[in-house]
Amino acid sequence: MDSTATASLASLWDEVSGTQPDPDLWVVIATLGAALAVVIPHGLWRISRNAITIAHEGGHGLVALLTGRTLTGIRLHSDTSGLTVSRGKPHGIGMILTAAAGYTAPPLLGLGGAALLGGGRITLLLWLATALLLAMLVMIRNAYGALTMLVTGGLFVLVSWLAGPQVQAAFAYVVVWFLLIGGVRPAFELQAKRARGGAGDSDADQLSRLTHVPAGLWFFLFHAVSLCSLIGGGRWLLEL
Repeated sequence: MDSTATASLASLWDEVSGTQPDPDLWVVIATLGAALAVVIPHGLWRISRNAITIAHEGGHGLVALLTGRTLTGIRLHSDTSGLTVSRGKPHGIGMILTAAAGYTAPPLLGLGGAALLGGGRITLLLWLATALLLAMLVMIRNAYGALTMLVTGGLFVLVSWLAGPQVQAAFAYVVVWFLLIGGVRPAFELQAKRARGGAGDSDADQLSRLTHVPAGLWFFLFHAVSLCSLIGGGRWLLEL
């Protein structure tokens, strides 16, 4: 029985960590178009931005844990805002990295996903994303956030377990394109909102108080990370 279970686990690991054939170029282009279609129009962006918020708040939470802070909860709101609460020193490198992780998380996740897809590891990408979503669900502290995570995580589970290879590949490419492209827009939106006198306690403002570096330079960092990730990830996906 033990040897059978071990063999099954080994077979499952080989399936997850192995490589899959790259989709045709037209599929990659079509998934790029699909991602653009849900990021550029304002109406659709108001809905799809919830997924970027998941990555944003997940970035805060993950870095908080990695830097030794205690993650107490994450909230996702219907206006696509979110809040991640952690305990620890209110200053220092841990707090700075945690605050900086939000706007940089979606494009960096997209870049990492592009690297996996560039290596043909479609199944591994889907399983890792599902695991991260399930782990994040445990830390959600409001009903809307839980519903959002269940819908998003459920979609990944369905595709990972029930869809065929071609559907899985198309879904994975849409997700990665969406993170790369959608990761660019929020920092520009925040900058525009601050220019109108709003968002006075944004991540950039918190970082400015923590580091005494002007918020404008933090915006430069956010833009640089997102745009470089888009360029680098796009080259991997298109195999340029």
